[in-house]
This record gives sequence, C-alpha cells and structure tokens, in this order.
Amino acid sequence: MPGAVEALWGHEEATGEREIGTLFESEQWWRDHYHEIESKGYKLRPRYRPDWQPSWKKSGKDFFLVEDGQVTLLPGAIDATRRGDGKQVMLKRVPAGQEQQELDISRLVSSAELSREPQNHCVPLLETLELPNVPDQKLMVMPFLRPFNKPRFQTFGEFVAFFTQICDGLQFMHEKNIAHRDCTANNIMLDPSSIYPEGFHPIKINRSRDFKRRAKGYTRTQRPTHYHLIDFGLSRQYSSRDVLDEPLRGGDKSAPEHRHGRPCNPFHTDIYYLGNLVREHFMKYNGFEFMKELVDAMTDEDPKKRPVIEEVIARFSRIRNSLSGSKLRSPITSRRNPSVVTAFRYARQTVRTVEYIVCQTAAIPDA
Repeated sequence: MPGAVEALWGHEEATGEREIGTLFESEQWWRDHYHEIESKGYKLRPRYRPDWQPSWKKSGKDFFLVEDGQVTLLPGAIDATRRGDGKQVMLKRVPAGQEQQELDISRLVSSAELSREPQNHCVPLLETLELPNVPDQKLMVMPFLRPFNKPRFQTFGEFVAFFTQICDGLQFMHEKNIAHRDCTANNIMLDPSSIYPEGFHPIKINRSRDFKRRAKGYTRTQRPTHYHLIDFGLSRQYSSRDVLDEPLRGGDKSAPEHRHGRPCNPFHTDIYYLGNLVREHFMKYNGFEFMKELVDAMTDEDPKKRPVIEEVIARFSRIRNSLSGSKLRSPITSRRNPSVVTAFRYARQTVRTVEYIVCQTAAIPDA
C-alpha cells in the first residue's frame, strides 16, 4: 500500500470520520457527477458509480488488494475510459474563470497548426467538457500518460532519447515565448501506448487494467515512446524571453533565484529545472559523467550564465554524437546496488543487446 494512502487511511481510522476504504471527500465530486460525465462519452471506474458497493465486503479480501479499493489521490483529476474506443484518458477539473491561462496554453499548443510541429511535446488537449449542471467547472480531456521513469531506464541510449525529446519540447515552448515554470519530474510523462499496448491499471500501474495480473510491458528500446510535458497551470506566455516575473514555486523548490522572492527570468528557471532533473534522477547512477559539464552549466547559481535551450540542444547533440554504440547499449546501474545485482543486470542486458543487434534495433530509441 502506498505510504500516502496508508497515512490517510490511518488518519480515518483514528478519527472515525468514515468507513475505511470508502470514498475520500476529494473523490465524492466524481461520484456525484458520474452520469453527467458518462453522458459526454466517458466512463469512470466502478468505484465512482453512485450505486457502488465495495466488492471486498462480499469477497472478504483486503480492500487495497481489489480493483475498486484503489483510491484516486489527485483531488482535481481522475482517469476515465472513452466509451467510443475504450481508450484511457485523464480528466482534469478547471474552475470556470480561474486557471484560464492553463486552458488557453493547452488550446494553443494543441491547435491544428502547432500540433503538427515535430518538436511539440506538450500533452495534447483532446477536448474540453462542459457538464450540464456544473456551470462553475470545465473538464480538460487529455491522454492517460505514465511517469517518465516507469519503467526503469535500461540503457544510456534510452536516456539519450528521453533527454533529446524533452529538450526539443522545451525549445518548442520557449520559441513561442511560453515558459513552463514547472518542468519538473512530476510534469514529464511518457506515452505508454507502445510500451504497454494492453494498458495498465491507472492507480497500481504495475497491474493490468482489470487488476487481475501484472501489466505486460516492453522496454523503451523494444518499443520507442514519446515523452510529454504536462500541467500548464503555472505556465505563462510573454511578449519575449527577455522578461522578469514573480517566482512561482512548483515541484522543484531549489532554484537559487527563488530564494529571495525577487522577480526573475522564468526561461532561465526552466533550464535549471531540466538540468536539476538530470542531476537528481540520473547522475546518481554509474556512467553519467558525460552529462556533468552540461548539467553544471544548466544549474549555475547565476541564472544569466545558464545556456538558453538552443545552446543546451547544440551541446547535447555533440555529446550524443560522441557516445559509442557500446556505451549507448550499456545498462544503467546504481552505485548503491550490490555487485551481484549489477552483474545480473549486465548479464541480462548482454542478452538483450545481442537480440537488438540481430534485429537491427537502434541503440537510441528515437520515437
């Protein structure tokens, strides 16, 4: 059971606020609007049906081991299934008259013209729903994505493909004078349709959609994927990139220019966020020394000394071209792993590498 959920359930037991396993207050809005959402062509999981009865009361199983016991922790978003084709999507609530900037930017980057640009890695807005009896809310409909680092990166080539795409995506935004302002780990996702063609459970993502078995997946090298920047709630479009604005702290609160609360250039901060993501999520593993100089520049204490995204791409292109095929196909191993685990991963990756070479699978899985 995830720690956050366990803490919430522990709190409910202690306070006696409600029966364990039943809907949290943040989930009740979705239950209350189940049929209105269904009338728009989207179906929520059985847990949110108004007439839902917990299955574990009859089966005797622990509630966290059954499908309808899986709680949605995000108060303003939920997974759903599009009835027309069974596609998994994400619904996000947007209060009318508020957060209009997020909706405007989502519509802009999802426009027919911009959606054709190959550098566009912004999550597409599929449609916006207006529920008949909810005048104060709109629902954004987006593809259902998966955290960028799940499954685990297997090779350096997989990292290279990831970083190339995300840099392209940030350049696309910056060229349009849009600063993301929160391009941190929680807001970078992958499109799972190639890696998990049969889908997976939206809460326990290692389980199948019906929760009966482990989700069947492939490596990024076997099935190249697309990465997306999401959540434009803090994003802003400016007249140019030469701008100062009040700092807005998102998922990464370590940017040096935010320490004193003075206006700063949000485009410089985007570069910091991306560099710090590599530093925190990849450079703790063996073999990422080739990224040190670039990451140091991207996270420079002085924002003005950081490279712009075009320079980041140019420098990384040189790094990419300098990496040998054997390096790109090498497994990513943790410095904290026991030697026996590292040896096992090398052995397993050697077998995969032979298969990839025989099948002429690219070392860098560019989608």
